[in-house]
Amino acid sequence: MITFWKNVFRYPKFFVTTLIGLILIILSPFIYFFKESKNKFIVIFLFILFFSIIIILLNQIIEF
Repeated sequence: MITFWKNVFRYPKFFVTTLIGLILIILSPFIYFFKESKNKFIVIFLFILFFSIIIILLNQIIEF
């Protein structure tokens, strides 16, 4: 029974490390493009556009 609880307490740590790894893998191409000075404005514009579309869609769904 002790090994059961030991395994149960290890799952949150596994989940957090897996989630951080996934975020780093997804963001690594954007970080590469952000390092080049000519692409900074395009990347910043795309991030702002993406988050503004998400905010508009969520506001329409919730109907504020």
